Amino acid sequence: MQRKIPMRQCVGCREMKPKKELIRVVKSPEGAISLDFRGKAPGRGAYVCPDPACLKRAIKSKALERAFETAIPAEIYQALLTAMEEGDHGA
Repeated sequence: MQRKIPMRQCVGCREMKPKKELIRVVKSPEGAISLDFRGKAPGRGAYVCPDPACLKRAIKSKALERAFETAIPAEIYQALLTAMEEGDHGA
């Protein structure tokens, strides 16, 4: 019997994709926002495709701000963009 693949929605393009193909952004219980490449960090998660166009769409629509109900520091967006350009996701 084949295992069920967990699906998540990208906050940029709003498409459902396998969880392993997306980058998780997490808001910890303390309120710190960071990138979670393993998908195991505690806290509220939002997912974005490893595609700069999706990230730009998420920034423009303030999708991450809505998901976490807080302002997102520019450093987080920069770290996401850098990770996408380096192909450093899913590690």
